Amino acid sequence: MIVKLAVEKMKCGGCSANVERAVKAQDPYAQVEVDLAEKRVRIESEVPAERMVKAISDAGFPAHVIA
Repeated sequence: MIVKLAVEKMKCGGCSANVERAVKAQDPYAQVEVDLAEKRVRIESEVPAERMVKAISDAGFPAHVIA
């Protein structure tokens, strides 16, 4: 499944790397595309979106599903 998230507190490359790490901790095989300028993340994974949102939020980057 593909999920798109808004992650408002992402401001730099380090932030996007931390977000990607949080996703990969839930699913090492997930495909992650981070758009730092738009503060969006696209994730292709079998892990439920709610779990990804929680992992990213727990890493310090509040996230919510946009599509």
